[in-house]
Amino acid sequence: MIPIVPASAASEGGEPALQHGITHYMRPGTLQLAALPPLSLYVHLPWCLKKCPYCDFNSHEQPGDALPEQRYVDALVADLEAALPLIWGRSVHSIFIGGGTPSLFAPATIDQLLGHIRARLRLEANCEITLEANPGTFEKDRFRAYRAAGVTRLSIGVQSFNDAHLQALGRVHDRAQALAAVEEAAQSFDTFNLDIMYALPGQTMEQLGQDMATALQFAPPHISIYHLTIEPNTYFAKFPPVIPEDDTAYAMLDHITELTGVAGLDRYEVSAYAAQNHRCKHNLNYWQFGDYLGIGAGAHSKLSFAHRVVRQVRFREPRLYMDQALAGNAVSQSDEVARSELPFEFMLNALRLRNGFGLRDFSERTGLPLTAIEAALQEAERKGLIERDFARVRPTRRGFDFLSDLQEIFLSNVG
Repeated sequence: MIPIVPASAASEGGEPALQHGITHYMRPGTLQLAALPPLSLYVHLPWCLKKCPYCDFNSHEQPGDALPEQRYVDALVADLEAALPLIWGRSVHSIFIGGGTPSLFAPATIDQLLGHIRARLRLEANCEITLEANPGTFEKDRFRAYRAAGVTRLSIGVQSFNDAHLQALGRVHDRAQALAAVEEAAQSFDTFNLDIMYALPGQTMEQLGQDMATALQFAPPHISIYHLTIEPNTYFAKFPPVIPEDDTAYAMLDHITELTGVAGLDRYEVSAYAAQNHRCKHNLNYWQFGDYLGIGAGAHSKLSFAHRVVRQVRFREPRLYMDQALAGNAVSQSDEVARSELPFEFMLNALRLRNGFGLRDFSERTGLPLTAIEAALQEAERKGLIERDFARVRPTRRGFDFLSDLQEIFLSNVG
């Protein structure tokens, strides 16, 4: 059931531009959602020690003086409080603190932040709380302090254990720091993730195997695998490195899948491998078209209401974000997702999952009939990219390997 929002939850007085009250979102519309999906919270901490040359995320090198930790936390709390009417009565099943490099923030600050969140939101009993961390900000016992603050899952941006490749990627840590950080994480957390990149400048298949062997010796419950891609508006876009050919990259991914499989990790998503009961709840909610409230500089939200699905974006530049959030107007952009765009929005992520999606979930989370995607499903099935029954749609091995081709069918062939 969709929760009834009390009138008192709406903001009082005049609303800032784009910071609509709940009555604006609850007005009649073209969709009819019978229920709301699970809700997650994303918290963006935007600073890094150094901007990596391949990174196109909203991250900023930390200022020369100390980070404005307290002011930023105050802005996050103000941002959250302003958004509460939009999620009134809903439980949060996962929290992800991402960046940037959140581990630049002191454990005491993360403890304070989580305390503010718990005071304002109803967290489910088994709420997953993930914090991204980098080995370059690692200190002995720091990870244990995050665990004591309430973080239940650590995600470590290792990328590689090879010093030459780490240097080529512009990382601030070296192999020794990566090894120490992963060892500490394994001792401090029941579940943790390692980010590993492949198809790196000059990387050979043997070197990739060495990276994976090193990672797997720590028995990580979860590994996220990323192909190094050259993104626009990055240093690598201006000065592109020489990276392995596509055929070599495909072979590398096959090798990764083979090695992780032997280690008991299941490839449950295109870029994610997990042991049993260690899949990332937060990312699964994204991939299954769940809702998420994003707070922090440049954070994105996707929120469902009875008759519409809305996307929001916060102000991107950290100092501007802090000023605007503390003034009660953190949202820079708010748009209703057009009915015609919902099928592709749903499919873009749902098809990344090895187990695909339930047909019932499509109707519940988009408010659309299955006829909206039937023609595209038929084309994808004809091309051997999906298999389906009366309950689920799953990508085939070919569909997994050619995911972009599969997704494109739903961009151009829905009605």
